[in-house]
Amino acid sequence: MTDFGHWISAERSLMESQWMTILQGTSHVRSPKSLQEAVEYAFLSGGKRVRPALALLSCSVAGGETERAIPAGVACEMVHAYSLIHDDLPCMDDDALRRGQPTVHVRFGEDLAVLAGDALQALAFEILALQDDTQLLSDQIRILAEAAGPSGMVGGQVLDMHASASETTFAEIQVIHACKTGALLTSAVLMGVAAADVSWQPWRPYAETIGALFQATDDLLDVTGSAQTLGKTPGKDAATGKATLVSVLGFEAATEYAQGLAEKAQAQLLEISAPIQDSPLYDLPRYLIQRCR
Repeated sequence: MTDFGHWISAERSLMESQWMTILQGTSHVRSPKSLQEAVEYAFLSGGKRVRPALALLSCSVAGGETERAIPAGVACEMVHAYSLIHDDLPCMDDDALRRGQPTVHVRFGEDLAVLAGDALQALAFEILALQDDTQLLSDQIRILAEAAGPSGMVGGQVLDMHASASETTFAEIQVIHACKTGALLTSAVLMGVAAADVSWQPWRPYAETIGALFQATDDLLDVTGSAQTLGKTPGKDAATGKATLVSVLGFEAATEYAQGLAEKAQAQLLEISAPIQDSPLYDLPRYLIQRCR
């Protein structure tokens, strides 16, 4: 079995160098210099890069050429970067640290941070639209728009803003996670499979489980992680009374729930594509769980 952590470490630099080349072919180069700097700071300043990895690996496992999934991976990561900028703003989570360095509004000012997030969202769809395969770009734009929009990531953020640790149920947490975090991760898988020119619908259950697992481990990491390992402020969920898996289930039960999701994801992947154990995609659930220990 290929270790996902080793794979992403080896591929990250190549992916990010490709992204800069792709950026140079977009309207980004015609934008004000200050905006370019804020966009590149947010987009290229590190991160786990799980979303682009999901697009590339899912495409490969589905029998496609990974190069066809590069625009999907870039677009997903751009939407993710924009969401982090806005999530860190004083009117939202009000965080000063992201990926081990000052958040965009701390570094560039709140006004430019908002606009950098807006620019990244637009650039994501521009990059998808630059593809020659009109059916593919149409499918991917629809998948990403639904995942990032009012019934997906944005709607999930609204639910999250109004959820309190003392009143939110486990079922409500699952809905928040599916929208706020899971939808975009799911879209990365589905867009990658679409790039392989096969039906993405059989992949949806697996993709949704991976999305739930990612947020479950993120909730656990807020308890177990440090600022150095997380790249952001730890313990903030509990300090602000935020509703999380840990606040609803307790740490031990939340850990068991996450482990169950990891096992479920691997089983679902085997149902889709049997000879899969050598792919880093099969190892991803273990990698996510291991981060919490």
